[in-house]
Amino acid sequence: MKSPIIVALDMGPNNALDLAKEIDPQECRVKVGSQLFTIGGPLVIEKLNDLGFDVFLDLKFHDIPNTVRKAVEATIKMGVWMLNIHSLGGKEMLRVAHEVIEKASIKPLLVGVTVLTSLNDKALKEVGLDHKTKDHVLLLAKLCETEGLDGVVCSPNELSILREKMHKNFLLVTPGIRSEEANKDDQKRISTAASAISKGANFVVIGREITSHNDPKGKIKQILETV
Repeated sequence: MKSPIIVALDMGPNNALDLAKEIDPQECRVKVGSQLFTIGGPLVIEKLNDLGFDVFLDLKFHDIPNTVRKAVEATIKMGVWMLNIHSLGGKEMLRVAHEVIEKASIKPLLVGVTVLTSLNDKALKEVGLDHKTKDHVLLLAKLCETEGLDGVVCSPNELSILREKMHKNFLLVTPGIRSEEANKDDQKRISTAASAISKGANFVVIGREITSHNDPKGKIKQILETV
């Protein structure tokens, strides 16, 4: 089985490609988020593909269904391994995105973002959402499952309940991964990689702990040993 680690390349394209050349695509996949994609565009995805990496495009599409349809169509043409959309966009938006992928000859994985790891119960209430975070995540995950998505992005805190309630093949992609000694930074709902995998995560997204390390390839190997 291939590595569950997804390295978040949250940096400029030159630094991202330099880092990618230091690590092994057999030991991890890579995530291209809004910072890197805004600067590097589709070309950076092409170059990462050429280096042998599976690319997770993390742009969290959240718009009217027709706009999301076109965005997903464009993403498929870039040859990404996985992309995400924001599940708060609603049932029709989720369905449209799934339909586009079903019609494609090469089908990337499609996952729905539930609740950002920077948010908690208090933050949700501030924007008018009175559900407890876990309940809100479960509600959105169920909606994604119903509309045919492959899985969701969720925090480590919701892994156990989702693994219990969702279909066994439903993918759980988990950011907010830190070692015990690492800084939490701006994330509130976090975990170690080993704990997340043990609770049912299929993939763990790790950024600064790898990308800021003086030996990123060695750090990946160290994390793999723990999981």
